Amino acid sequence: MIPGGEITQLLSAASAGDRDALDRVFDLVYRELRSIARGQLASGETLRTTALVHEVYLRMAQGQAISARDREHFYATAARAMRQILVDHARRRAAGKRGGGVRPEVLDDQNVGLETREEEILAIDTALSRLEDVDIRLAKLVEMRFYGGLSVAETAETLGLSERTVKRDWRKARAFLYHELHGSAA
Repeated sequence: MIPGGEITQLLSAASAGDRDALDRVFDLVYRELRSIARGQLASGETLRTTALVHEVYLRMAQGQAISARDREHFYATAARAMRQILVDHARRRAAGKRGGGVRPEVLDDQNVGLETREEEILAIDTALSRLEDVDIRLAKLVEMRFYGGLSVAETAETLGLSERTVKRDWRKARAFLYHELHGSAA
């Protein structure tokens, strides 16, 4: 990732209403966001990487100053926007085709940031929404790791936690989501 100092300064300026600063942030992180988006769209998704990154930018820049306090918070916000865009896109694509009986894959360290089919995206989003009802911090952690591609260290810094706590919470979140996605048959 790009060193946080310059991004943090630009985010501060963007928070103060400097629209050019937000554009400069996106110029700096564009390649990295494309890489994250490419991971999200790796298995044949029709929403293209560039379109996803542009949608993230539009959602984050939409009529208001950005409130990200530093680089990690910016990526967490981008991860949330990416989740919303992917889920909205999956809902539109799956509207005409329901089911298929395919079970979604469980999240694990090897699957962080990998794309899934529409039904799986929607199932994961539903399970993640249930997790938000139970433990908002765990849900934010999943968004950062799965949708935003943040590492354990970056997630820890963003949430103000130790890496050990993030690892423990990541295991708890995965167990919860596995149970939600696979039910008692697991």
